[in-house]
Amino acid sequence: MNPEQCRTMADVRAEIDRIDGQIVALLVDRAGYIDRAAELKPALGLPARIDERVEEVVAKVCARAMAEGLDPALADALWRRLIDWSIAREEAVIGRG
Repeated sequence: MNPEQCRTMADVRAEIDRIDGQIVALLVDRAGYIDRAAELKPALGLPARIDERVEEVVAKVCARAMAEGLDPALADALWRRLIDWSIAREEAVIGRG
């Protein structure tokens, strides 16, 4: 159901809950790739944090946010927090480089 089809706050809340579930599932998928990166990086001599990659990811997300009508400052803040969490997850496996 799209927002305009919601007739009650219960409808709105149910749709938000549904979307939140999808976001969590996507974050679980993303975490799986973070875990795989932590397995691959040591053999490649790569540290958990690669600043150039961080900026590349944030730039792509902000551009997508802007194109989709989402405040890019919000996307920037959310993704930097997500990336920090991801790097900490990798560092727990491969150590700080």
